[in-house]
Amino acid sequence: MKPELSVVIPVYNEESGLSKLFERLYPALDALGYSYEVIFVNDGSRDRSAGILAEQYRLRPDVTRVVLFNGNYGQHMAIMAGFEATRGDVVVTLDADLQNPPEEIGNLVAKMREGYDYVGSIRRKRQDSAWRTYASKAMNRLREKITRIKMTDQGNMLRAYGRNVIDLVNRCSEVNTFVPALAYTFSRNPTEIVVEHEERSAGESKYSFYSLLRLNFDLVTGFSLVPLQFFSLLGIGLSFASAALFILIVLRRLLIGAEVGGVFTLFAITFFLMGVILFSIGLLGEYIGRIYMQVRARPRYVVQAILEQSSSEDKQAL
Repeated sequence: MKPELSVVIPVYNEESGLSKLFERLYPALDALGYSYEVIFVNDGSRDRSAGILAEQYRLRPDVTRVVLFNGNYGQHMAIMAGFEATRGDVVVTLDADLQNPPEEIGNLVAKMREGYDYVGSIRRKRQDSAWRTYASKAMNRLREKITRIKMTDQGNMLRAYGRNVIDLVNRCSEVNTFVPALAYTFSRNPTEIVVEHEERSAGESKYSFYSLLRLNFDLVTGFSLVPLQFFSLLGIGLSFASAALFILIVLRRLLIGAEVGGVFTLFAITFFLMGVILFSIGLLGEYIGRIYMQVRARPRYVVQAILEQSSSEDKQAL
């Protein structure tokens, strides 16, 4: 029977916290009174996460499905694989670290029942380090100005999506993407609600500073051409400024004669222009890199196995 609710949970090296997740997740979903399925996507964990998920599947095969990757492809690719496996009319994404309480799922579903097809969430009080909180807020403001995508708290993965949005996301073949932003572009009636936020139940964050930087590059370059347009306009402006400076230097030499003064100023201007050029080349490289990744047409991820129950018996799809 087609479930009403699908919950997608990417998992990467979370063996120490999975038991606590199970203890809270299933009772919270049972209390909702909806038919549901939980889809865990193991993103190439190097610890015992895959085995723990397989054991949980054996305990609750009626509502549990497990997708096993053959390697680590990233959180957003894991979510995309989970979306492809979902069958529910409402799909909720949830992190496995319990920073987003499973008890909040009911609030998202209730909001969806009001007629929305995308419900984002805003953490009431973030339990992250100060630098991550401030960096996230700064990137939120920058991203909204560049992409026009309105997400108050882009780093929070506790979100609900309608089946119409999920079907459109599944039709995309992007190699690098930011799932909440991609889904937002397809939604007709999005909204947000405030949810609680807790400290990690166990383990540590899997996102390093470089990973967060990489993710934000994907977000900006994947949904907007504004950075390229900005540097195009900046290049035009600097070209006119350089031409004016050249004319000024020629006139000074003709009227005043050769002089040593101002050499260091010219060096400073030269180094500034070199910096702008190198940064713009790097930004252009980001867009070219995305094109390169896309035209190779390699699989975005490889599924090693799927643990799920058929209508008559358990099966393992390889």
